[in-house]
Amino acid sequence: MIILGIHHGHDSCAALIRDGEIVADVTEERFVRMKHYCGLPFQSVQYCLGAAGIEAKDIDVVAIASKYQRPDINFLLNFPTGKQQRESFQRRSLNRIRELRGFAPPQPPIYIKPFPLKSSVEVLNVEHHLAHAAGAYFTSGSTEKQLIVTMDGSGDDVSTALWRGEGSRIEPLEQYGFQGGLGAFYSLVTEGLGWWHGDGEGKTMGLAPYGDPRKAAGVLDRFIPRFEGGRLVTPVDFGSPQTWNETGAMHFHLRDAEIVADLVKKLGSENIAAEAQRLLEEQAFNLIFPALEREGHTNLTCSGGVFLNVKLNQRLWETGKLAHQWIYPNAGDSGLAVGAALHAWHQSAPSAPIGSLPHLYFGPSFSSEHIEKAIRLRKIPCRQVDDPAAEAASLLANDKIVGWFQGRMESGPRALGNRSILMSANKAENKDIINAQVKFREGFRPFCPSLIEEAIPDYLENPRSEPFMITSFTCTEEKRQRVPAVVHADQTLRPQTVSASANPLYHQLLSEFGKLTGEPLLLNTSLNVMGEAICTTPRDAIRCFYDGGLDALVLGNYLLQK
Repeated sequence: MIILGIHHGHDSCAALIRDGEIVADVTEERFVRMKHYCGLPFQSVQYCLGAAGIEAKDIDVVAIASKYQRPDINFLLNFPTGKQQRESFQRRSLNRIRELRGFAPPQPPIYIKPFPLKSSVEVLNVEHHLAHAAGAYFTSGSTEKQLIVTMDGSGDDVSTALWRGEGSRIEPLEQYGFQGGLGAFYSLVTEGLGWWHGDGEGKTMGLAPYGDPRKAAGVLDRFIPRFEGGRLVTPVDFGSPQTWNETGAMHFHLRDAEIVADLVKKLGSENIAAEAQRLLEEQAFNLIFPALEREGHTNLTCSGGVFLNVKLNQRLWETGKLAHQWIYPNAGDSGLAVGAALHAWHQSAPSAPIGSLPHLYFGPSFSSEHIEKAIRLRKIPCRQVDDPAAEAASLLANDKIVGWFQGRMESGPRALGNRSILMSANKAENKDIINAQVKFREGFRPFCPSLIEEAIPDYLENPRSEPFMITSFTCTEEKRQRVPAVVHADQTLRPQTVSASANPLYHQLLSEFGKLTGEPLLLNTSLNVMGEAICTTPRDAIRCFYDGGLDALVLGNYLLQK
């Protein structure tokens, strides 16, 4: 069975699953080069079909990550008669009024051709938070009873939901609308700090350790929904969120952002961020742990954009109350397509096993011939190398900044060693160099390390395998001064633990660097500059190489140096 998952909206994406196995998963932003692109995912669907070696007519099920009918997707997929996404009565009425006033409804030109589907294709609409829950649960590797928690800004009129996962079933327990949104609260503060609501929440989290929540105590209380005993007791009226489409990406606005901005001016951005982080963690605890107690177990599975907050995930883990914690690594809306597709698969095959997620390398890859052609066409001098890992390790040991472009691109928001910028973490000033000269971003923002799996106990307190940079850990005291460029102000780091089985070439690079320096760990950030999508193609990587302070770029077996 071949299932195509589709999400159209913030972080539009497509994914393809064959007989329960993820074949491809990619966001449209990587092709159009606009972060959080919200248009139809034409190129993502094309890539998914190519990765599977099929045509659109081979698709058995289309799973759309929305409980509502989405007639705009009819422009993307040529549904057979009777299976199109239907317009609501309100939308039909609005379009009729627009036509009477001389405004024609949207219609693409003839060269924009939808993908033709076979007449027997099944079309399934999957509620937004159910898609989040399915993406997490059906990659957890466990059929034991689990509490599934999904939290984001809002999707299909829901901001927070609790589910029970057991066997092949996901059963709804509780759900709360926008007034119970911890994600809405955190994004409101992010906007008040002057950052993109829907993108800058990571900045708020990164700034928080520099502040003192006591200096902003109480000032954000009216904006945070309150939970007691695992249920919402004090909702918040955030008003209706307003949207702004800026060059293909959706920006959001909440009416109280100006009030938060005034508080920032009075009390300091770092103190407001610290208080927001404290409140988020407090209320998440008040929701999650009583719910686990009611369920009678300690197995927690999570998804939704709020769980991209790695400090929250760390606090949950460090309580010692969890026997099992699984955070779906592509937790934001860019994971909805694969979640919708996995839900469709397990609906059709309820006895199918629940698999684990060994990696996230589900994006495009490029042959040596393609890479060589991209370099030669641009008349760039290069050198072909037999051992790219050894070459890169030598450069990195000499404090060079290296772009690393290998294999299939990662799904989700993190670079995991295939589309990465790398540097030694052994000098504190390297963090400032990367921020100022390569990424062109705020100096307070931390960087993540990649380390070989065998060295986990050397670097992480209360350790476990963490291959997806989705949870932070306290750095061991011994290593804090050895790898200072990746240790944050609160003595934490957000690691990618790399196994030889998941990414053998990257594991080899880290091991080679360890032999040269004594630390099998590297600073790893995404191959892009701030505000741009992660590089997809060799052409993207070459442009990034020349647009910033990189010293070298390893494209497959080709080495470029300035």
